Amino acid sequence: MATKEQGTVTVEQIGSPLRRPKDQRATLIGLGLNKLHRRRTLQDSPEVRGMIAKVSHLVRVVDQD
Repeated sequence: MATKEQGTVTVEQIGSPLRRPKDQRATLIGLGLNKLHRRRTLQDSPEVRGMIAKVSHLVRVVDQD
């Protein structure tokens, strides 16, 4: 299976995981976020997009390449 060059997506945490369900907290940790205003640049893949969609109220997409 040939690998295709994927872009990147930068996300920033804008909401607190306090008083949120455990699966949303775990999703933030999976994205590499754990404190407000932290940014993480990740490979743009369907899995990462799904994680961002799940916690869209807690993160914002800063940059897409």
